[in-house]
Amino acid sequence: MLMNRHMSAPAGLIPDEIRADVETLWRYHDMHHELRLCDVGIGLGSHDLGVAVIATRLFHEGLFPWIVFTGANAPTTVERFPRGEAVHYREYAIEQGVPAESILVEPRATNTAENLEYSRALLAERQITVRSVMVMSRPYQQRRAYATCKLMWPEVDVVCASNPLELDDYVRSIGDPRRVVDMLVGDTQRIEVYAERGFAIPQEIPDEVRAAFERLVAAGYTSRLI
Repeated sequence: MLMNRHMSAPAGLIPDEIRADVETLWRYHDMHHELRLCDVGIGLGSHDLGVAVIATRLFHEGLFPWIVFTGANAPTTVERFPRGEAVHYREYAIEQGVPAESILVEPRATNTAENLEYSRALLAERQITVRSVMVMSRPYQQRRAYATCKLMWPEVDVVCASNPLELDDYVRSIGDPRRVVDMLVGDTQRIEVYAERGFAIPQEIPDEVRAAFERLVAAGYTSRLI
């Protein structure tokens, strides 16, 4: 019965029954970093064009002189970005006035660790000195991206950013509330599991976040669980 109520929620809206728990996870994954000048911006590939949107905006604001777009394809992105996530992000940025020579494309990565590993290698190959990075991702990927970067690239200063949308606006931009909730739940699980597996540094999970996660799992939002 609970699942039926969730599935019948109006398009673009988070069901009232789970809204508080979804908002708890949404706030948790936002690192709330103060944006500042960095040596390079790295846009992590996904189904969300908002990554390219924020990368383009922050480049024009002068927060970094280089952008690396990184990402191949996943089953969830191949239809939307058939030439690859990073390639489509680059095309968007150029359309919005970013000089092509300021963009590097890493087209092979299929997960966050590879995004960062391959981007780091590409920048080293180009002999670009990197002491600080602006890692741009989906809003609910910020914390995981930060934890992964701090493990794999510990010597750099890491700032996280996303397209600054409120939860409801983000859900409408994706067009699928259930998908967003499933992804939030999945990324929350990955914070702990990836640290245990040595893929990321540990991050504290407050009691209220853990409780919200468990209630959403019990409600059936499990398609992105490991």
